[in-house]
Amino acid sequence: MHLNMSRQSILIVLALFCTYFIWGSTYLAIRFGIESFPPFLMGGVRFTVAGIILFVVMRYLGSAMPSAREWLGASVVGLLLPALGNGTVCYVQQTVSSSVAALSIATAPIWMAIFSSIWGHKITPKEWLGIAIGLVGIVLLNLGGSFDGDFMSAFLLIFAAASWSFGSVWGKHLAMPKGLMGAACQMLTGGLALMMVSAYAGETWPAEISSKSWGAMLFLIVLGSLVAYSAYQYLLKTVRPLVASSNTFVNPIVAFAVGVWFASEHVTMVEMVALGVILVGVFLVLSVTNNKDI
Repeated sequence: MHLNMSRQSILIVLALFCTYFIWGSTYLAIRFGIESFPPFLMGGVRFTVAGIILFVVMRYLGSAMPSAREWLGASVVGLLLPALGNGTVCYVQQTVSSSVAALSIATAPIWMAIFSSIWGHKITPKEWLGIAIGLVGIVLLNLGGSFDGDFMSAFLLIFAAASWSFGSVWGKHLAMPKGLMGAACQMLTGGLALMMVSAYAGETWPAEISSKSWGAMLFLIVLGSLVAYSAYQYLLKTVRPLVASSNTFVNPIVAFAVGVWFASEHVTMVEMVALGVILVGVFLVLSVTNNKDI
């Protein structure tokens, strides 16, 4: 029993590492990707290819073919997470920096708490305090001039966070294929939905694709989707909803770091202070986790 708990704890730490640092880097990868690819097409290709690869691998390893009910559950989550959640972020990143996109998604734990409460999850006072402190950090980041009056972009990013959070919580109560087959079906259905949106929007395959955009697409498919998305689905089944979504607090820090390093994005002193405040919020959210939670 103790060995199983230790193994699970290691897997949780590894999964959190993936969602913190890989997903924190995907915002810059999205920025590089949409330099060549239209946003919905890029998201569609990313998730469809990743979904097909993981589906084939899981079938080869012996996973059962999902039932119609399981396909339906996976499709609901695929629509809310990869399609509405990530697809909206790709669209908005045409006009905002990767750092700003990541920091705005940090509103997700608020939505996660609200939606979890619908299904009877009780949020502890310490978690609420962590959420409140994290929100103070987001307010500080906005006061630093991140959106510069672009309220539509801010609204769309909050909508993306709400869609992602609602799908994350609802998915725990839906029939879902077992193990990583669930992640495969979600990515596949979400990717196909984005491909349909891309076609409806009149997007076309780019005439020229830079090596930077191809590299970004490869990063998004392999690390952002196959590795990190699967890790996130594992966390949703294993830990408290707020712990699973705590990556949304850390992703802005990672996005700022890689944005400054690789894309010369500018960070103000107010934004640096805000990032420190967000880290305090993360600590409080994670510190309530115990064996009962995992």
